[in-house]
Amino acid sequence: MAKASGARTIDPAEAEHFGALAAQWWDPKGSSAMLHRLNPVRLRFIREQCDAHWQLDPKARTPLAGKAALDAGCGAGLVCEPLARLGARVTGIDAAPENIAAAQAHAAPQSLNITYLAGEVGALAGQFDLVTSLEVIEHVSDPAAFLGALAERLAPGGLMIISTPNRTPASRLAMITLGEGLGKIPKGTHHWDQFITPDELTALAHDAGLMPVATSGLSYSPMRGFTLSDDLKLNYLVALVRG
Repeated sequence: MAKASGARTIDPAEAEHFGALAAQWWDPKGSSAMLHRLNPVRLRFIREQCDAHWQLDPKARTPLAGKAALDAGCGAGLVCEPLARLGARVTGIDAAPENIAAAQAHAAPQSLNITYLAGEVGALAGQFDLVTSLEVIEHVSDPAAFLGALAERLAPGGLMIISTPNRTPASRLAMITLGEGLGKIPKGTHHWDQFITPDELTALAHDAGLMPVATSGLSYSPMRGFTLSDDLKLNYLVALVRG
């Protein structure tokens, strides 16, 4: 069983920013509305990669039964709850205790198999078959240490899914100039200089002993909304395994 690494990667200012949004996290028209719109597409990528990695039945209702999953930077549980419904034993960890309280309150009436914790990923012990961390790595104080801590939590034969904005002029325009400027995203959510390019993420993954096996862009159009695509300019998802 993996020991806790002790890596410290929480940015207190980021934890405070997202903790202040906890009460609206599950409101599809609130401050997390963009995440609600992103979530079905992100979950589609996760399901496709799980099916491919473990050769699961795409029609199975609980394909992750018997598997342990970790969602790092879980917020109020937008990814944890669907993973639990797919059969996984889920652990969600977040830097903001307010988010964990909101996650626990939302999950409690549903009897879902989820354990929620507030704190550092590096403080966790144990390993997980599936590790996810979506729109998080760009908010930590040390992306290399954070990805290293996630790699330590990944069990042999496991699968990791990371998503993050790309650092391009298009992402600055869409997420900060327009998204935050027009009030679609809370101001101060994004810091463009902390966005990570696919090449940079690949290098960080290699240093952590991980290898990308699939990459997909997250694109947006007014007609179709968010979709998986080959266009990585705005945002992208990466599936990783041990190298």
